[in-house]
Amino acid sequence: MRESVQTYYGQTLQSSADLATNACCDQAPPEHLKPLLANIHDDVLARYYGCGLVVPDELAGARVLDLGCGAGRDVYLLAQLVGEAGEVVGIDMTDEQLAVAREHAEYHRQAFGYAASNVRFEKGYLEALDTLDLAPGSFDVVISNCVINLCTDKPKVLADVARLLKPGGEFYFSDVYADRRLPEAVATDPVLYGECLGGALYWNDFEHLAARVGFGDPRLVESRRLTVDNKTLEAKLGNARFYSATYRLFNIDGLEPACEDYGQAVVYRGTIRTAPHAVTLDGHHVIEAGRVFPVCGNTWRMLAESRFAPHFDFIGDFSTHYGVFSGCGVSLPFDEGRGEADRGAVLAQASGGCC
Repeated sequence: MRESVQTYYGQTLQSSADLATNACCDQAPPEHLKPLLANIHDDVLARYYGCGLVVPDELAGARVLDLGCGAGRDVYLLAQLVGEAGEVVGIDMTDEQLAVAREHAEYHRQAFGYAASNVRFEKGYLEALDTLDLAPGSFDVVISNCVINLCTDKPKVLADVARLLKPGGEFYFSDVYADRRLPEAVATDPVLYGECLGGALYWNDFEHLAARVGFGDPRLVESRRLTVDNKTLEAKLGNARFYSATYRLFNIDGLEPACEDYGQAVVYRGTIRTAPHAVTLDGHHVIEAGRVFPVCGNTWRMLAESRFAPHFDFIGDFSTHYGVFSGCGVSLPFDEGRGEADRGAVLAQASGGCC
């Protein structure tokens, strides 16, 4: 299947207009990214096949790795955000895509006004990151845009990402997921695979896989339903539904499997340049500046042990446990009837909670 993907993205597709479905389609960027995208060469933009927006906050000075960088659109976008003090490394297995990315390196250095380029591109397979010149624990952020589904050994890729990240670093990536496990006929169809559908993981299998390789408590940032808009391919897919989803996985040891309540809270200082009024951690955590925001132990640690720590004040510790936050996907399974148990649930809801 690897050779099929190389041929599809290296020879069959010459631009995003050649895609057979709309699974790989761009999202409207926020206003602060539009001038940065305008700095990117048209040849690079034309060969963009991503399905999401992989631009987390607070990247100045960061070292970023882009898995499956293609012609380099996201590399050159993030190169402007990390600045001259940072670096973005792009990895791809397709010679034709890498040739476009490398050809325009000097163009972008000049467009960004940098004394030296802060990007580099390497040929390699994502299933063999351990064979490349990438030092363990050397990246602040790893990104990927609609590529993990194309990998033939997804557990190996995720494990290598964990190995390459610094403690507290994160894997911030968009990919395509299915609402069920796909039949072999779909998973081995070369066109469906190349269109990012055949290799899509069942979302629940992905979350369990992430936990097995050390990424506890995956956080879903955003998602949207995908339509295929190709009658021939839709007939092959049957009733399976597909979604583009952006997750963030923090490289933090010992995150708990549920949202446990320790009476903690955070206050966002409003100091992230691109998010002065509120910062989004994930789909359940949009934290307004200046507000005391109750959080679970995992959220507290994700903020306290990552590059976001200087932007928050932290309230509380782990000395007292109050159970699971109400409504966070896990609740007490027993029927307790009414009385004091109900009173506790009401108090938990009134406190704001983590989710």
